[in-house]
Amino acid sequence: MAELVVPDVAFQESWLESLAEWGPVPQDGSGYHEGEHDVHSAEGFAAWVRYLRDRSDPSTPMKEGFVHATHWWIVEGGEYLGAITLRHSLTEKLLDGGGHIGYGVRPSARGRGLAGWALGEVVKHARKLGLERVMVSCDDANIASAKTIERNGGVLEDIRETWLGTTRRYWITT
Repeated sequence: MAELVVPDVAFQESWLESLAEWGPVPQDGSGYHEGEHDVHSAEGFAAWVRYLRDRSDPSTPMKEGFVHATHWWIVEGGEYLGAITLRHSLTEKLLDGGGHIGYGVRPSARGRGLAGWALGEVVKHARKLGLERVMVSCDDANIASAKTIERNGGVLEDIRETWLGTTRRYWITT
């Protein structure tokens, strides 16, 4: 049975396997940005995990353009399967195309309903944070993600050109 866990160094090996599966495509919802963190060394990975955990603390100063966010990893049987992030607020850029929630499931774990399950769980956390509704977006061509969002109550606001490309923007009432 899959579960959401806070990022943990114990998953470094399977996280790196997932990184290889994704290839040059960003791992949506992971908080990982190529070149910003040394995830290949034990020390670098531990520092990145601390960074992800610290982002959820409202007293942690954020870099310009970044917001506080809570990160979870989707794991099962000790294996990293994906990630989901709840951003506590939106910048103009995130309102345009990133949203409150971002998620991604590693290619070998797709088609099992993990993204939908994780999204439903994180919407509950959004309610606890006091967010009455959350914006979730996906690429216009990503039909699987659009269906995942819609199954979780997402109401399409629009489809627009954003910094991410052609983007479907949905709102989910918490």
